[in-house]
Amino acid sequence: MTELRISQSELRARRRRVLDEIGKQDLGAMVLFNATSVFYLTGFAFIPTERPMALVVYGNGNSLLFVPRLEQEHASETADVDTVHSYPEYPGETHPMRDLAAAVRDLGLARAAIAADGPGYASGWGYKGPRLEEVLPGTNVTLLPKLVEDHRMVKSPQEIALIRESARWGNLAHALLQEYSRPGRTETDISAGASQEATRAMIRTLGHGFEPRGGRGASAGFRGQIGPNSALPHAITKNIVLRSGDVLVTGAGATVWGYNSELERTMFVDTVSAEQRRFFNWMLKLQDISFAAIKPGIPCAGVDKEVRDYYTAQNLWPYWRHHVGHALGLLGHEAPFFDIGDDTMIEPGMVFSVEPGLYVPGLGGFRHSDTLVVTEDGIEMLTYYPRDLESMICR
Repeated sequence: MTELRISQSELRARRRRVLDEIGKQDLGAMVLFNATSVFYLTGFAFIPTERPMALVVYGNGNSLLFVPRLEQEHASETADVDTVHSYPEYPGETHPMRDLAAAVRDLGLARAAIAADGPGYASGWGYKGPRLEEVLPGTNVTLLPKLVEDHRMVKSPQEIALIRESARWGNLAHALLQEYSRPGRTETDISAGASQEATRAMIRTLGHGFEPRGGRGASAGFRGQIGPNSALPHAITKNIVLRSGDVLVTGAGATVWGYNSELERTMFVDTVSAEQRRFFNWMLKLQDISFAAIKPGIPCAGVDKEVRDYYTAQNLWPYWRHHVGHALGLLGHEAPFFDIGDDTMIEPGMVFSVEPGLYVPGLGGFRHSDTLVVTEDGIEMLTYYPRDLESMICR
């Protein structure tokens, strides 16, 4: 891949795949409201607000992007679509959903059976409005909310290359985070310095070839998982001061043309107690079991089952909080999941995080997370930061 982006040919192939899929159900077009799906099919990254946006795919790969006036130039410059259709504003004199219906009628699709990924536009930013079937009376609308999400499960070589590049810069951000993690410093100060320095290096190295496309540069931090607070898997930043003996659970990554990776480590400030060492070694074994279990042709649930067996054997259930991992790519969490309740079959090209953890109230949390891609016969690691205990001591 010569550029850090998804090619126009791949974007168009994605839209044709959608049309091929709905064509099997005799549906002539699809309306998509989901921002991630719109980006996946067009490369258009935008900020979803109260203003409705939608993508209409129809015909032999044709596409119309429906946006508010304030996005018209932005969409025209960055979206791979045939037509950009804008409306004045929300709520406006005419509700935007009625403008969308008029655009669909102008395409000659109102009398066809069509698909949609939702009953209408939805937003928590104060939006309210009619459903698609209300503004297109007489049109048979079939809801296919997971169609594009299912297409995103198996990554293309271009997508894997972008995630690999993300992992490269997440690795640098994490190395800087570890370097700056010293007693007396605050988590916000450490994270800001590491993230800024890594992003600057990323921009200097990649130059004009680098575009986050709706994300950030490189970043690394703790998100509040410091000392006893590290036992909260989804803690939030509290600007905690690092102290000698603290357990640190970290997170690092980077966004490259919308794609992300995940790197997390359990670190220690200055010293490691015997109890901390014991839980760290159990956590490392849990992750090793996960890696060995991941193979194409088995259900995702099978990976979680292998790990659960070790929890049982070592009497670790009091410290369990979550499943083994999840897919990722355009979003930090995507389907499928390494969970006992997910029977999705693992396929080559799927990209996952692997992050079984142990959380001990009063002591700390213990979690490594690595990003990997499934191959024809196993896995390939995309993250590569050291995992052993001695490498995780901040001195």
